[in-house]
Amino acid sequence: MNKSGVLVIEDEAAIRKLLEIALQSSGYNCFLAATGREGKILAAAQQPDLVLLDLGLPDEDGQSLLQSLREWYTKPVIIVSARSSEAEIIQALDHGANDYLTKPFRTGELLARIRSAIRQTTTEPADPMKNFGNLTIDLATRTVKKNKEIIKLTSTEYALLALFVKNEGRVLTHAFILREVWGPGYVEHTEYPRVFVGQLRKKIEDDPNRPKLILTESGVGYRFTEG
Repeated sequence: MNKSGVLVIEDEAAIRKLLEIALQSSGYNCFLAATGREGKILAAAQQPDLVLLDLGLPDEDGQSLLQSLREWYTKPVIIVSARSSEAEIIQALDHGANDYLTKPFRTGELLARIRSAIRQTTTEPADPMKNFGNLTIDLATRTVKKNKEIIKLTSTEYALLALFVKNEGRVLTHAFILREVWGPGYVEHTEYPRVFVGQLRKKIEDDPNRPKLILTESGVGYRFTEG
């Protein structure tokens, strides 16, 4: 079985080393870059399965590098940065990042997010049936079942759930959700996702007050995960 390759673009030597050890011990091939320029070269040469990107690079701002990568690189990018403002996080996600983790981070959590992101890219896209514990979603027939019983969803609730399922593990910003589900003219209606996520949680979560499927990323958006 081929190992997945992870490219780390990080200027701090101590963090690069920490990530290298954690990734290699978890069975990943690891490629290291200390600058944006090195990162671009390695990304093109090695075609990694995932990129871990710091935003505070010495030669190029990480946001700019992310936009440059997204012109051709289609696999997951996870931001690992000390920048923690909501505006910075939202900007990175809107530029195409799949996830965002602030420093200092827990290695176990980062590895879990890497596994989730890579799993999404390697899952056979032709299979319309998705299972999440006692929840089954058939994207072909637009059928949702919990404990083998059909759940009745409105068309908007289903569209929102399908969007989450297709982007499992990825943080979706409020603006992205509004554009995809309601349309470009609704990006200012930030109350819509909150209301409809609340309705969805009541129907699919075992405990809507302690959701395990649709998680809130405070001030940013939501993430759908198997928990």
